[in-house]
Amino acid sequence: MKLHELQYTEGARKERKRIGRGTSSGTGKTAGKGQKGQKARAGGGKKPGFEGGQTPLFMRLPKRGFTNFNRVEYAIVNVEDLNKFEAGAVVDTAALMECGLIKKELDGLKVLGNGELKVALTVKAHKFSKSAVAAIEAAGGKTEVI
Repeated sequence: MKLHELQYTEGARKERKRIGRGTSSGTGKTAGKGQKGQKARAGGGKKPGFEGGQTPLFMRLPKRGFTNFNRVEYAIVNVEDLNKFEAGAVVDTAALMECGLIKKELDGLKVLGNGELKVALTVKAHKFSKSAVAAIEAAGGKTEVI
């Protein structure tokens, strides 16, 4: 067998049906939609979850809880992650996004005290946990609330 003799197996490739392109297309007149009815109309068909007029499942099930639209969500960084930075560096949201520790700024930055910090840094964030402040100051760094 040579490269120019290669062929697709029978039925492996199928041309898509071109609907509504006249009688010679093979789906002429009604465009493959049959005669009349809801599904033959423009925009016809049933919406997802429709159960023929019976109360749909998503309406029958009980609803619980609520979504607090005033929720404040912080981008979170642990103290151990800050060891990536050089001594004396200023760490803020821009620096953390640049090195890939956080993806989005969200509503602010919160530093948590998980792990151990070995480098003296100036960390600027919206919130700090008490253990994070203790760890940063123990390493000889400073914390600044934005």
